[in-house]
Amino acid sequence: MTQPAANPAPTPAPDPGRGTEPGPGTEPDAATAPPVPPGAEPAAPGAGPAPVRHRHRPRPPSPAGVVGGTLFAMLAMTPSLLPRDWLFQALVSGISAALGYGLGVALAWALRHVPAWRRLMAAGRHRVPPRVRTAVLPWLVPALAVAVVGGLLLALVNGARWQREMTAAIGMPGPSTGDWLRAGPLLVLVAAAFVLLARGLRWVGLRLERGLRRWLRFPRLLAGAVAVVLVAVLTVVLVNDVLLGRALSAADGAFALANTRDHPGVTQPEAVERSGSPESLVPWDTLGREGRRFVAEGPTADELAAASPDGSTTTPVRVYAGLDSADTAEGRAALAVDDLERAGAFDRAVLLVVTTTGSGWVNDAAVSALELMHGGDTATVATQYSYLPSWLSFLVDRSRAADEAQALAAAVEARVAELPADDRPELLAYGESLGSYGSESAYDSLADIRARTDGVLWVGPPNSNPVWHALMERRDPGTTSAAPVYASGLLVRFAGDTDQMATPPTAWEDPRVLYLQHASDPIVWWGPDLLLSRPDWLAEPHTGEGGLTMTWYPLVTFWQLTFDLVNSKSVPDGHGHNYDALTLDGWVAVAAPDGWTDADTARVRAVLEQRAG
Repeated sequence: MTQPAANPAPTPAPDPGRGTEPGPGTEPDAATAPPVPPGAEPAAPGAGPAPVRHRHRPRPPSPAGVVGGTLFAMLAMTPSLLPRDWLFQALVSGISAALGYGLGVALAWALRHVPAWRRLMAAGRHRVPPRVRTAVLPWLVPALAVAVVGGLLLALVNGARWQREMTAAIGMPGPSTGDWLRAGPLLVLVAAAFVLLARGLRWVGLRLERGLRRWLRFPRLLAGAVAVVLVAVLTVVLVNDVLLGRALSAADGAFALANTRDHPGVTQPEAVERSGSPESLVPWDTLGREGRRFVAEGPTADELAAASPDGSTTTPVRVYAGLDSADTAEGRAALAVDDLERAGAFDRAVLLVVTTTGSGWVNDAAVSALELMHGGDTATVATQYSYLPSWLSFLVDRSRAADEAQALAAAVEARVAELPADDRPELLAYGESLGSYGSESAYDSLADIRARTDGVLWVGPPNSNPVWHALMERRDPGTTSAAPVYASGLLVRFAGDTDQMATPPTAWEDPRVLYLQHASDPIVWWGPDLLLSRPDWLAEPHTGEGGLTMTWYPLVTFWQLTFDLVNSKSVPDGHGHNYDALTLDGWVAVAAPDGWTDADTARVRAVLEQRAG
């Protein structure tokens, strides 16, 4: 009887990651040997397979990202508050396109990782015949490219038309469609630069994640989270401490140097009523560039006489303390009050406390209007807290503006309180732009403002002004942000023109508080909340220049208004952040002398227009 043959031992399957080693004395089969690339030497007998080197190819753009970026770029071409040129449009649309690209990529990634969506897509692929897929797929990329180019061209043509309507409404020359089309290629370059930067950060994050997993044996999820945090921290440190820190240091040095140079035509005053004069307690060379201009300007004796109803005038007092005049805000305030005392300011009918903008600038048109109204029987005091321009000070020096205003207001009020109650000057407060933020910060509430002043005029208040913001949020029901009314206009009013100062036609009690704000002023409406939430003022129809209605879009609107900030002073007076023509009417509403008439206003306006011309 024969025994069954024993089963041969199973041959182990080759490890796909390692390959098989040939036995001693054997040669690899030519049929199974890896092909030799052209121009390469054949492998020596017995040598292992040559390693395959893959060339790194950059990933093509994501179709979902391209769609999202194109949509955001087109939305950024819709009207905002002010007209802008093609260069600013390219920057706005380029940044918006980069954000839209990122959102598109993120959405596509999320959908790929949703189980239900993955099953749906797999089922859809199985239902499409292979021949159809083969015929359609090669045309998808060209079709997408044509749609993107066509959509951008259409949006640019419409954008040029909108810009012409806006510029025509305010008397500015508008762009031609040909000029406007130049924004197209540039916005693509701007978007590509930001996308490549984001890809670079992602590459760094992936390398960090791989290193954490390989060398520290981190789990994949933990390694990814730690890598993201590290990249974010390194980016913030690089941007804040290296790039911005050095940029701000360089800017501060440059503007500090500019602070020592005078505007053309500025000379040291001789009048005892001015800081920087030979009799002043504040040395001329410490006033700074804007302080020296402020004390050297002002209405002449002839202009004061032309504006006066009876020809009686006196030389206005102008006092100023610069950053180099004293080391602290309290020191500058004390020095300014001493100089006010020296110049006889507390014997004047009106005492105006001004909070400057970042560089120390005081709007001469606003102060001159008040001086002309009162025949020069006024005193104005201001101090400097920064070398930087207003927009840069708003970002880095806001707390200094508030500290400076609080110190000056407290010092002046303390000195005024020492005077007999029936022999005190009318105490007014004024600030424009960042100056209004600082000036307002000296008070806790509307009640505090009215208790400590005899009238306030704040011009172009930034959206971050705390008291302004609270009043706007509590405005009377049924009134809009563009034309707000608070407590029936009894205590405070908001106006973009003279008609709004008289709205509603009810009593306006003294002391009066007035905010001048244009519906087209981006400084009034800009805020970080625009990024992800629609603010109240855009929840209602908000009409900009040319009668065009602005619409809120996530992320996009924020960048539209950010670039409108840069344009806010480049439009004619009466629009954007230009209020010179309205300031006189503001002072008439807040602090007109007894018996003031429309004829008096017209006479002062004629002098102001002659000075401006």
